[in-house]
This record gives sequence, structure tokens and C-alpha cells, in this order.
Amino acid sequence: MIRTAVAAAALFALVPLAQAETLTVSAGPDAQERLQEALLDAQPGDTVAIGPGRFDLTDGLSLDVDRVTVRGAGPDQTILSFKGQLGAGEGLLVTSDDVVLRGFAVEDSRGDGIKSKGANRIVYKDIRVEWTGGPKGTNGAYGVYPVSSSAILIDGVTVKGASDAGIYVGQSERIIVRNSTVSQNVAGIEIENSNQADVYGNTATANTGGILVFDLPNLPRMNGGGVRVYGNKVFANDTPNFAPKGNIVATVPRGTGILVMANDGVHVFDNDLSEHATANVIIMSYRQGYEDANYNPYPRRVVISGNRHGRAGFAPGVEGGDFLTAAFGGNAPPVWWDGTGAVDALGLHVTDAVPVLSLGLALAAPTSSAKPAKVELNAPAAPRPAAVVLPPAMEAAAR
Repeated sequence: MIRTAVAAAALFALVPLAQAETLTVSAGPDAQERLQEALLDAQPGDTVAIGPGRFDLTDGLSLDVDRVTVRGAGPDQTILSFKGQLGAGEGLLVTSDDVVLRGFAVEDSRGDGIKSKGANRIVYKDIRVEWTGGPKGTNGAYGVYPVSSSAILIDGVTVKGASDAGIYVGQSERIIVRNSTVSQNVAGIEIENSNQADVYGNTATANTGGILVFDLPNLPRMNGGGVRVYGNKVFANDTPNFAPKGNIVATVPRGTGILVMANDGVHVFDNDLSEHATANVIIMSYRQGYEDANYNPYPRRVVISGNRHGRAGFAPGVEGGDFLTAAFGGNAPPVWWDGTGAVDALGLHVTDAVPVLSLGLALAAPTSSAKPAKVELNAPAAPRPAAVVLPPAMEAAAR
């Protein structure tokens, strides 16, 4: 590890630091010890610069220091390989604030690729996470996995092979996911139990499902909503579902473009959607039993508008899929609603110039006293959420 002193202000510091250091780590023998030592020794304002090459690691890495940048030479130049990882944890765990991660790859971690927990104002920029053996149920669950945080920027990230979600943001707020590419995951991008999220400019293809917006019961933070999904290219998400049994995403049908479940105030607009065997868009309730009196299992105030639809519904991956295609002459409608809820008040607003299929399904009987939401197609639209605005320093760090 090489230390270089530089005169610099910490990127996010309210009070500038007089001097910061760059701790440089090169590939070679003892990479595990040298890289973890740099992450432990870093002080607020420092940069851990990881040189080009392959770093063969046998254990997970961790960072718990505020205002640190971890920078590689590029996602195809600096490769942190966890193929020889002995434990089952994530590749890199971040538990500190005001962190920038950019310009490196994480490959073949036993658990999640990069997890940040309680890490506010974190930037993921030009990161690649990949399981190089292709889609397998034994791959780690999540590629990029920020949770329980506020102010998250994910920009220019690539994830392949996650057995749950390539990019997952959970129980958080003020989120931007943009300019990223996800493929060969079960879920490409998932926003779960979170508020104020913008998902735009991404490409999701060859996943089981492209982009998912969920709300689940029995979690510390619920009632997610205020999500905008727009300007994405979501096509040919046709990978068979390889999630381990029992995971909620194991129920996502192969050939799903965008799926919104039990969320409030989600706007899906200006996306290019095509080549989905099941549907381009699915809007549904949470269909399993639960014991959480504060949970609402229904989708509310969901707006689907201004999207461009290509082929869909040609081989639905659901029970009775053959019947659906036959009933509609070879292609089921590209937008589905599961049909739960009372159709007479606020709810769903679908104005895309395509048919909408209501499946007329009953909700799996909940064990709480939650009141059913009321749903109406083409009801007056709920206002579109405001754009997510992150601190200027975060945007500067992503340039």
C-alpha cells in the first residue's frame, strides 16, 4: 500500500480537511490483506486507489469510515475476484456515510456483490458486478444492494447473474438509478419498500423480470411509493426464473417487463417495452398471506402512460398461459392487472394505447384487518411525483 498526501477538501465534509491522502493498492501477492488494511486505515477525506489487474480475494472486504472514495482504474481494468472466497458474505460491505465507489468490478462473490447498509449519501459509479458462470441459483442474491439509507445514486452500473436482483434498493429514500445495464438476473432492478425513487435511462434485458417496484409486509419500513420509472429500454427479459425457492422474486413469471406490486404513487412512463413473453407491464397485489396490520397489499395510484409497446404476451409464463394466448389470437394484452380490489374509486390510471387485461383474481386471504384499496382503470391520474434531487456533491462525484 502506497500513501500519497494531497491537499484536498473532503468531498462531502462540512468543514474542509487540511490534508487528505491517497492510499494506493496494487495487484499481486497478499492483495486481501493489503486492500483490507487500506480500507481500515483510511481517514475521512481519503481515497483508496485500487490499481489495474485482478485481485484474488479469499474473504469479504469492509469499509466503515465516512467520506472515503474507493476508486479503481475502470470496471474492466480493476477486478476484485471472489471466486476463492471462503465465507458466505458479500464481496464489499459499506456501513459509513458519504462514500463514493467507482471504477472497479466485483466478480463471483459468495453472497451479495456490494452491500451498503445505513450508508447515507452513497454513490455507485461505473461499477460492474458479475457472476461469471452465468445465471445460477447458487449465485449471490444481489449485485448492488444499498439498504436502510437516504440519498443513493447508482449511475453507470452493470450487473449480471444475481439470483434475486441485479440492482436492489430497499427500505430507503431519495434514490436515483440511472444509465445502468442489468442482464441475466432474476430481477434486473428492484425498488422495494422505498420512497422517492427515480429509475431512468437504464437498459434491462435477458432477466426474468426487467424492473420491479415492490412493497412487502413485516419489514421495518413499509408504505413505499413516490417512484418514477421512465425513459428505460426494457426488452426481451426471457431468462428462466432461477431464484431459490421461497424468495418473493421466485414468483416473477419469465418474460415480465415492469412489475408494480402493492405500492403507492408509481408512475411508469416514456419507456420502450417489447418482446416479453408474459407482459410488458404487470400491476398486482401481494398475493400471499401476511400478519401485518399496517400493510396494504394493493397497488394504489399507479399511472401507466406514454410508453411504447412492442410484442408481448406470446407465451405467458403463468398457469393457463396457453389459454390466454389462444383467447386473444396468439398474443395476450401487453398490460396486465390482477383484478383485485373494488373497481369504483382511486387506483390505476392506464392510458397507453394498448389493451389492458384484468385477470379478475381474488386476493389471497390476509390475516390482518387491512382494508381493500379501490381500483379504477382510467380514473383521474394521481400527480406525478417530483424529481429526486440529491446533494450537488453527489452529482459532482459521479461526473
